[in-house]
Amino acid sequence: MQREQLADFLRRRRQAIRPAEVGLADGPRRRTTGLRREEVAMLAGMSVDYVVRLEQGRSSQPSAQLLGALARALRLSDDERDHLFHLAGHRPPPTDSVAALARAGLMRMLDLLGDTPALVLSDLGEILAQNRAAILLTGDHTGFTGDRRYAIYRWFTEPATRAAHPPEEQEHHARQLVADLRAAAGRRSGDPTVTGLVARLQADSADFRRLWAEHEVAVRRVDRKTVLHPRVGRVLMDCETLLTPDQGQQLLVLTPADAEARERLELLRVVGIEEFPTGATGTPATGTPAR
Repeated sequence: MQREQLADFLRRRRQAIRPAEVGLADGPRRRTTGLRREEVAMLAGMSVDYVVRLEQGRSSQPSAQLLGALARALRLSDDERDHLFHLAGHRPPPTDSVAALARAGLMRMLDLLGDTPALVLSDLGEILAQNRAAILLTGDHTGFTGDRRYAIYRWFTEPATRAAHPPEEQEHHARQLVADLRAAAGRRSGDPTVTGLVARLQADSADFRRLWAEHEVAVRRVDRKTVLHPRVGRVLMDCETLLTPDQGQQLLVLTPADAEARERLELLRVVGIEEFPTGATGTPATGTPAR
């Protein structure tokens, strides 16, 4: 671990970010260049004291999970993220690992979308990042580990996850999940991450085996979903998926499909402000992402 280099790198990256780039107000009284340490701590979900110790070269070796949170908070590029891991004495996470990180450009787009729910996903359906509006609508889905980090695995092995969609939409949603995984499996032929996931799903779910055998293939780009929210009820959303050139990550943007949905999203934002007045991310809501 290169403590002095790590401390210098973190300070410089923090000072290089404008508050507006991460969705924070840039008020007239701000004297700090870039972000304040407490703002980095809030964005990364860690204590201010630990951020201070990191920047002063006094910390213990941060975990890979902590480094991932810092990389997201500081909007690091892939190269900067890998450098951060090297300075801290860790090997950078491979793209398809549990610790896969949303690309910096997609993270900036999340910030710019503001009150529009949006998520960054891997091509296998791992949710790598969500903005606050998406968390209020679908809950925080970035903390899963193992196979549970894949939305398709939870869908077919944990029946409770289907409660976020009305019964009449569930077959369509299941087929979309399977067709999208089939497309990813074709692009990543022979990839043990994909073949292993498919094998485990086939072993664990008869419903998945049925749909997989039909060999439907479709990369999801545009769709309409009904989210059943426990506090505001049915919310009809249009879903637009933007793919990176290599199709390794996706930006999913959810917009209200009608006036009623807009009203319910507005209500949800008010409820969220009342429940989380300090600007924290918030506790998970019941449901699954409207992919």
